[in-house]
Amino acid sequence: MTTLIVLLVIIGLVVVIGIILVGMYNGLVGSRLRVREAWSGIDVQLKRRASLIPNLVETVRGYAAHERETLENVTRARAMLDNAGTAPQAAQANNMLTQALRSLFAVAEAYPDLKANQNFLELQRDLTDTEDKIAYARQFYNRNVMDYNTKIATVPSAFIANTFNFQPEEFFEAEEEAREDVRVSFPSPSAPAAGPTAAPPSAPPSGGQPSQPEPPPAPNPPPAPNP
Repeated sequence: MTTLIVLLVIIGLVVVIGIILVGMYNGLVGSRLRVREAWSGIDVQLKRRASLIPNLVETVRGYAAHERETLENVTRARAMLDNAGTAPQAAQANNMLTQALRSLFAVAEAYPDLKANQNFLELQRDLTDTEDKIAYARQFYNRNVMDYNTKIATVPSAFIANTFNFQPEEFFEAEEEAREDVRVSFPSPSAPAAGPTAAPPSAPPSGGQPSQPEPPPAPNPPPAPNP
């Protein structure tokens, strides 16, 4: 009877430990899936941003064809973004594209007709909106990476991670100079010059009261008649 009780206790412990291990394994799998889902959000926005570049380059070329180096830098950065295979590579390519776009928009400041082009303005707005979405998706992705990496590095889930070869994920980082959104503010037309300003009225004399004209001198009295 005692042997049976001991055997049942051992079986119960094994079952409990097995349930705990399965729960930790499933937790790691769920965290890794959330990381991949979060990365898909970044990938969608990066592809959307890259798809806007050809139209932007063609629009700028129509007004500033001799700005060849700036346009080539934007095109090369887009190609790097398309060919990125990992999160660090994509982050580096995205940062390079951000810097290239800053240079391109700085060049556009010298071309009033380009700045007024409706297609250029719409592309600029779309790029700004996409960069905002990338920033949000980056924060969401990095939070999930932090949660997942913490789980595989801490006991007891670290034992499961090592046994089943769970590898840490890499963050999607933005360089300091590329953290600001790509925004370009075009100056509004200057106000028409005001006409000549009328001269202010002369100040009253000291005392605050206007001067009064002096009264004419009183006439001399007629001479008295002789007696």
